[in-house]
Amino acid sequence: MALRRSPSSTCADTWTNGAGFIRVATALSESSSIHSDALYHQTKDMSGVGMDPMAYSILEHEPSKQGPWAEESHSLLKRNSMQISPSEDKIPVVDSPSSPKASGEGLCFSDGRRKVDYVLVFHQRRHSSIRSPAGTSVSHDRLSIVSNGNFPPHGSDVAAGRGGGVLGGGEAANVGEVFMELGGAGGNEPTEPADHEMCLIRQEFEANLLETGLEIERDRESKTHGPSFTRLHAPWPVLCREAEFLKIKVPTKTVYEILRRTVCVRTCQTIGISTLIAKGVYDSAFPLHDGDYKVIRHLEERSDRQVLHEEWARYSAFYKYQPIDLVRKYFGEKIGLYFAWLGVYTQLLIPASIVGIIVFGYGVATVDTNIPSQEMCDESLNFTMCPLCDGACDFWHLSTACGTARASHLFDNPATVFFAIFMSLWVVLFLEHWKRRQISLSFSWDLTGIEEDEEHPRPKYETILLQKRQRKLKNKKNKKKNEAAIEKLTWKDRLPGYFINVSSILFMFGLTFSAVFGVIIYRITVSALMAMSPDPETKSNVRVTVTATAVIINLVVILILDEIYGAVALWLTELEIPKTETNFEERLILKAFLLKFMNAYAPIFYVAFFKGRFAGRPGSYVYVFNDYRMEECAPGGCLIELCIQLSIIMLGKQLIQNNIFEIGIPKLKKFVRAIKDKGSAKTEKEEERPPQQWNLDYALAPFEGLTPEYMEMIIQFGFVSLFVASFPLAPLFALLNNVIEIRLDAKKFVTELRRPVAARAKDIGIWYNILSGMGKFSVIINAFVISFTSDFIPRLVYLYMFSQTGTMHGFIDHTLSYFNVSNFKSGTAPQNSEHGDITVCRYKDYREPPWSPDAYTFSKQYWCVLAARLAFVILFQNLVMFLSLVVAWVIPDVPKTIVEQLKREKKLLVDVFLQEEKEKFQLIQSLFSKDATLQQGGGQVLRQGLPIPGRYSTLPSGPTQGLAGDRGGEGTRARCRAASFSQFTRKIPQSPRNENENSRHTAV
Repeated sequence: MALRRSPSSTCADTWTNGAGFIRVATALSESSSIHSDALYHQTKDMSGVGMDPMAYSILEHEPSKQGPWAEESHSLLKRNSMQISPSEDKIPVVDSPSSPKASGEGLCFSDGRRKVDYVLVFHQRRHSSIRSPAGTSVSHDRLSIVSNGNFPPHGSDVAAGRGGGVLGGGEAANVGEVFMELGGAGGNEPTEPADHEMCLIRQEFEANLLETGLEIERDRESKTHGPSFTRLHAPWPVLCREAEFLKIKVPTKTVYEILRRTVCVRTCQTIGISTLIAKGVYDSAFPLHDGDYKVIRHLEERSDRQVLHEEWARYSAFYKYQPIDLVRKYFGEKIGLYFAWLGVYTQLLIPASIVGIIVFGYGVATVDTNIPSQEMCDESLNFTMCPLCDGACDFWHLSTACGTARASHLFDNPATVFFAIFMSLWVVLFLEHWKRRQISLSFSWDLTGIEEDEEHPRPKYETILLQKRQRKLKNKKNKKKNEAAIEKLTWKDRLPGYFINVSSILFMFGLTFSAVFGVIIYRITVSALMAMSPDPETKSNVRVTVTATAVIINLVVILILDEIYGAVALWLTELEIPKTETNFEERLILKAFLLKFMNAYAPIFYVAFFKGRFAGRPGSYVYVFNDYRMEECAPGGCLIELCIQLSIIMLGKQLIQNNIFEIGIPKLKKFVRAIKDKGSAKTEKEEERPPQQWNLDYALAPFEGLTPEYMEMIIQFGFVSLFVASFPLAPLFALLNNVIEIRLDAKKFVTELRRPVAARAKDIGIWYNILSGMGKFSVIINAFVISFTSDFIPRLVYLYMFSQTGTMHGFIDHTLSYFNVSNFKSGTAPQNSEHGDITVCRYKDYREPPWSPDAYTFSKQYWCVLAARLAFVILFQNLVMFLSLVVAWVIPDVPKTIVEQLKREKKLLVDVFLQEEKEKFQLIQSLFSKDATLQQGGGQVLRQGLPIPGRYSTLPSGPTQGLAGDRGGEGTRARCRAASFSQFTRKIPQSPRNENENSRHTAV
C-alpha cells in the first residue's frame, strides 16, 4: 500500500482542512474480492477482542467534501492505487488485554503467536472526525481494518452507528474503496492542519511498511491524547529474504533496516524512520525487551534479559566472567565489543595494580633509610630557608617540611622509573591483547567478511540539501539541470560551520586556561593571606590547606566544564552538517575528546611542568598583578603535589561523575517522569489495566550511544598511563572503579534503557586510534615527569659526579643555593624575624653564591643536571619505543588457533573446488566419448572418405568439406571433437547451468 503526493503539491504546502476519515481507493485483485466477504465475517467474529470491520461507505459532512484538503487527499489517494496481498492488507486495532498473559506477556500481537519485533510511538492529540454524520459520534479512537476487499453492508452495523450508511446527497460509495478512520473522541473542535499532515505521513509510511511484508497492529485507545503504539512483526519470509540479501539474522535489526530504507514521499526525502522521528511524525521507535527482568518463573524458563540481569547486571556478580556472547546476542555486536573491551582493560589492570602496589610498598619500606629525607628532617643541620612571601613571611627551617619530604619519597623513588617503563610496555601489551581478542570475537561472531553498509544521509543533511535545491530552483529556470547538479553539500556550504568550530574550540581552550589561571591566583592570594595571619597554627598549615582547597575547586570546575563541553561538542558537530551517522559520530568523538582531555589534564600539566619553573629567585621574583609572587614547589619537590592533584581529580571524577551522575541523574529523571505521569493520570481517569511491555519500555530512557561510556574510560586510561610515574596506585583505583563500572553499565543497559538496535561492528572504531595515540604520548609524558618533575636525575648526577663519599650524604646541601638577605628589595624582607640576625638564607636552585663573581647566575651543576635530564628523556623514549616494538612483534595479532582454523577452511575450500572441477571434467569427457561413438556408428562415408553432415556433425557443406578432405582423417577427427564441444556448449539449456553455478557458489 503506497500513498503518493500530488505532483502539484510541494513540501511547503499546508493542509487547510481536516478529516477524521480518509477514503482510500484500492485496485481490487481477483483474490482479494474472493476473500473479502469471508474476511468481513471473520473480523466481525473477532469484534469481541476489539477488532471492528469498517463498512464500505461512510457518511460525511457536506462542507468537508468541498474543502480543498479533502478534495486533494481524495484525488491523491484515489489516483495512487494500492496493491496489497490479502494477508498483509490490514492494520488491526485491538483492545489492550486485561492481563499480560493475554498477549504473551506483552510481547506478542493480540493472537498471542506473532512476536512484536519493533514498536513505533507517536503522541496522539485531541481531534475528532469531521466526516462523521452530525448525529453520530465515534466512541473510541481507532484505526479500523484496512483491506483491499470491500465489505458488504450489514444492517446491524449500520443501525449501531458503526460507520455504515450512505453518502450525503444520495451518493453511494464506490466499489473497491476502503476507509481509514483516524477519528478521535467525538468532539466538535477542529483539528490542527499539522496533525492531519502527520497522520497522512504516518499512513503512507505504514502503508509502505505493509508493502515490504511487515505486519502491523495498533491498540484502540480510549484516551483522547497521549502516546499511541504501533507494533510491527516480521514474518518468516521477510526474515529469510533480509537474511539472504543483507546477511542479517536478528529480527529487530531486520525490521530496523526496513524502517530505515522505507521511502516516505510526503517528507520530500528518501530516508525512512530517522527523518520521521526528526520531523516529529513519530516520537520514537525501538525494539522491545524480552519481558520483565525479574525472574518470576522457574530458572529453566528465564528469558535472555532475565539471565543477563541475574548473571551479569548485579553487583554481587562482580567476580564472574561476562557472558559476552549473550550480550552480543541481545544487544548486538557493537555493544558486545564495548563490554568485551572493558573486560579486557579491567583484566589487564590487575597486573598493573599489583606492580603499582609493590612500588608503593617499596617506598614505604625504604622511607626510613632514605638519606635525603633524613637530612631534611635533621634539625641539627639547621637549613634556614628564605621567606615564602614578601614582608609578612618570616625565615623558616627546612626541618619543618619533614612530613612532605617523607611523603614525597613514597612516590619519588628509584622504583618509580621501573614502574614508568613497565606501564609504557603495559599499554602496548594491552593494545596487542585487545587486537587478538577482537579478532577472536570477529571470527566467532562471523564478522571477518563484513562490509560496511551503505549509510543513508542524516535527516539534517537532507533537509539542508533540500533547502539548497529549492533556493536554486527559485533562482534558475532550468530546473532539471540544477536538480541533477546539486547532489551533495560542498565545503562552501560547511564553511560557516567550520569557522564557528575553530573559533569556538579556541574559545573553549581559552576558557580552560582561564579556569586554571584563576585557581593559580586563588592559591597565590590565599597563601599570602594565611601567611599574614597571627595564628601560628594557620601559618604552619598554609601549604596543605591551599593545596587541598585548590584541588577541590579544580575538580568542581572540571565537572562543570565537562558537561558544558559535551553539549558544545554536539552543537559544533551539528554545524558541520556531516552526511552520515558514522561521520557524525567520529567528528563528535574527536571534538568531545579534545575538549574533555584539555579540561581534565590542564591543571595536572601545570603542576607537572610549569609550577615553580618561572617563579624567579630571592631578590628577583616574578610577580602577578605586581603584588603577588608566583608560587613555588614544595621543598620536597612538585611530584608530591602532582600526586595529590592527580589522585583527587581521578577519584573525584570516578566517584562523582562516573557513578553518582550515572546512578543519580537517571533516577531523578525517572522520578520527574513518574510525577508527570501521576499528574496526567489524575486529570484523565481511565479504567486501570496492567501496562504492556511497550508501555514499560517507553517509560525507560532512550539509548543515546556508547560515546559517554567510552569517553569516561578513555579519560581514566589517561590517568593510568600518562602521569602514572607520579601516582603508582592509579591502576589500583582504576581497577576498583571498573569492577563497579561494568556492573553499573550492565544494570543500566538491562533495566534502565530501552533496548537498542542490534548494530554490527567489526571493531571499536576510532577509539582504538585514540588509545594508541595516548599510549605513545604517555611515553613522552612519563619521560619528562621523571626527568624534570622528580628528583631522580639530580640524585644520579650528585651520586656519580659531585658526591665526595660516593653516597647520597650532602645531597640536600648540594641542591640549596645561598642568598644574601641584604640584597632583598625594599619592602620584601621580613619585618619582624623570630630567628634573630640572619645574614644568609637558602633556596632550592642551582645558582652561584653571592660571594662569587657571577653571583646568582646558573652554576655548573645546573647545566650538568639539565644535560642529564635531556639525555634521560631521549634514552627513555627510545628504549621504551624499542621494547614496545619488540612486544608488538613477539605477540601475533591473530591467535594461532584461528590461523590454523583459517588454513583448514582454505584447504577444504580448495578441495571442494578441485572436486567440482574434476566432476566437470569427467562430465565433458563422457560427452566427448558419447559424441565420438555416435559419429562412428551413424556417419555415412562418401567415396572420398568424408562424412556426410548429419545430426551430430557441425561441418558445413560445400567448400569446407573439400578442405577437410584434403587434410585427411586426422583433420576430420579433430574438427569433429571441436565441433562436439561447441555443440555441447550450445545445446545445454541456460537455466540448468545457472542453477549449477548458484549451487556451486552456495556450497563454497
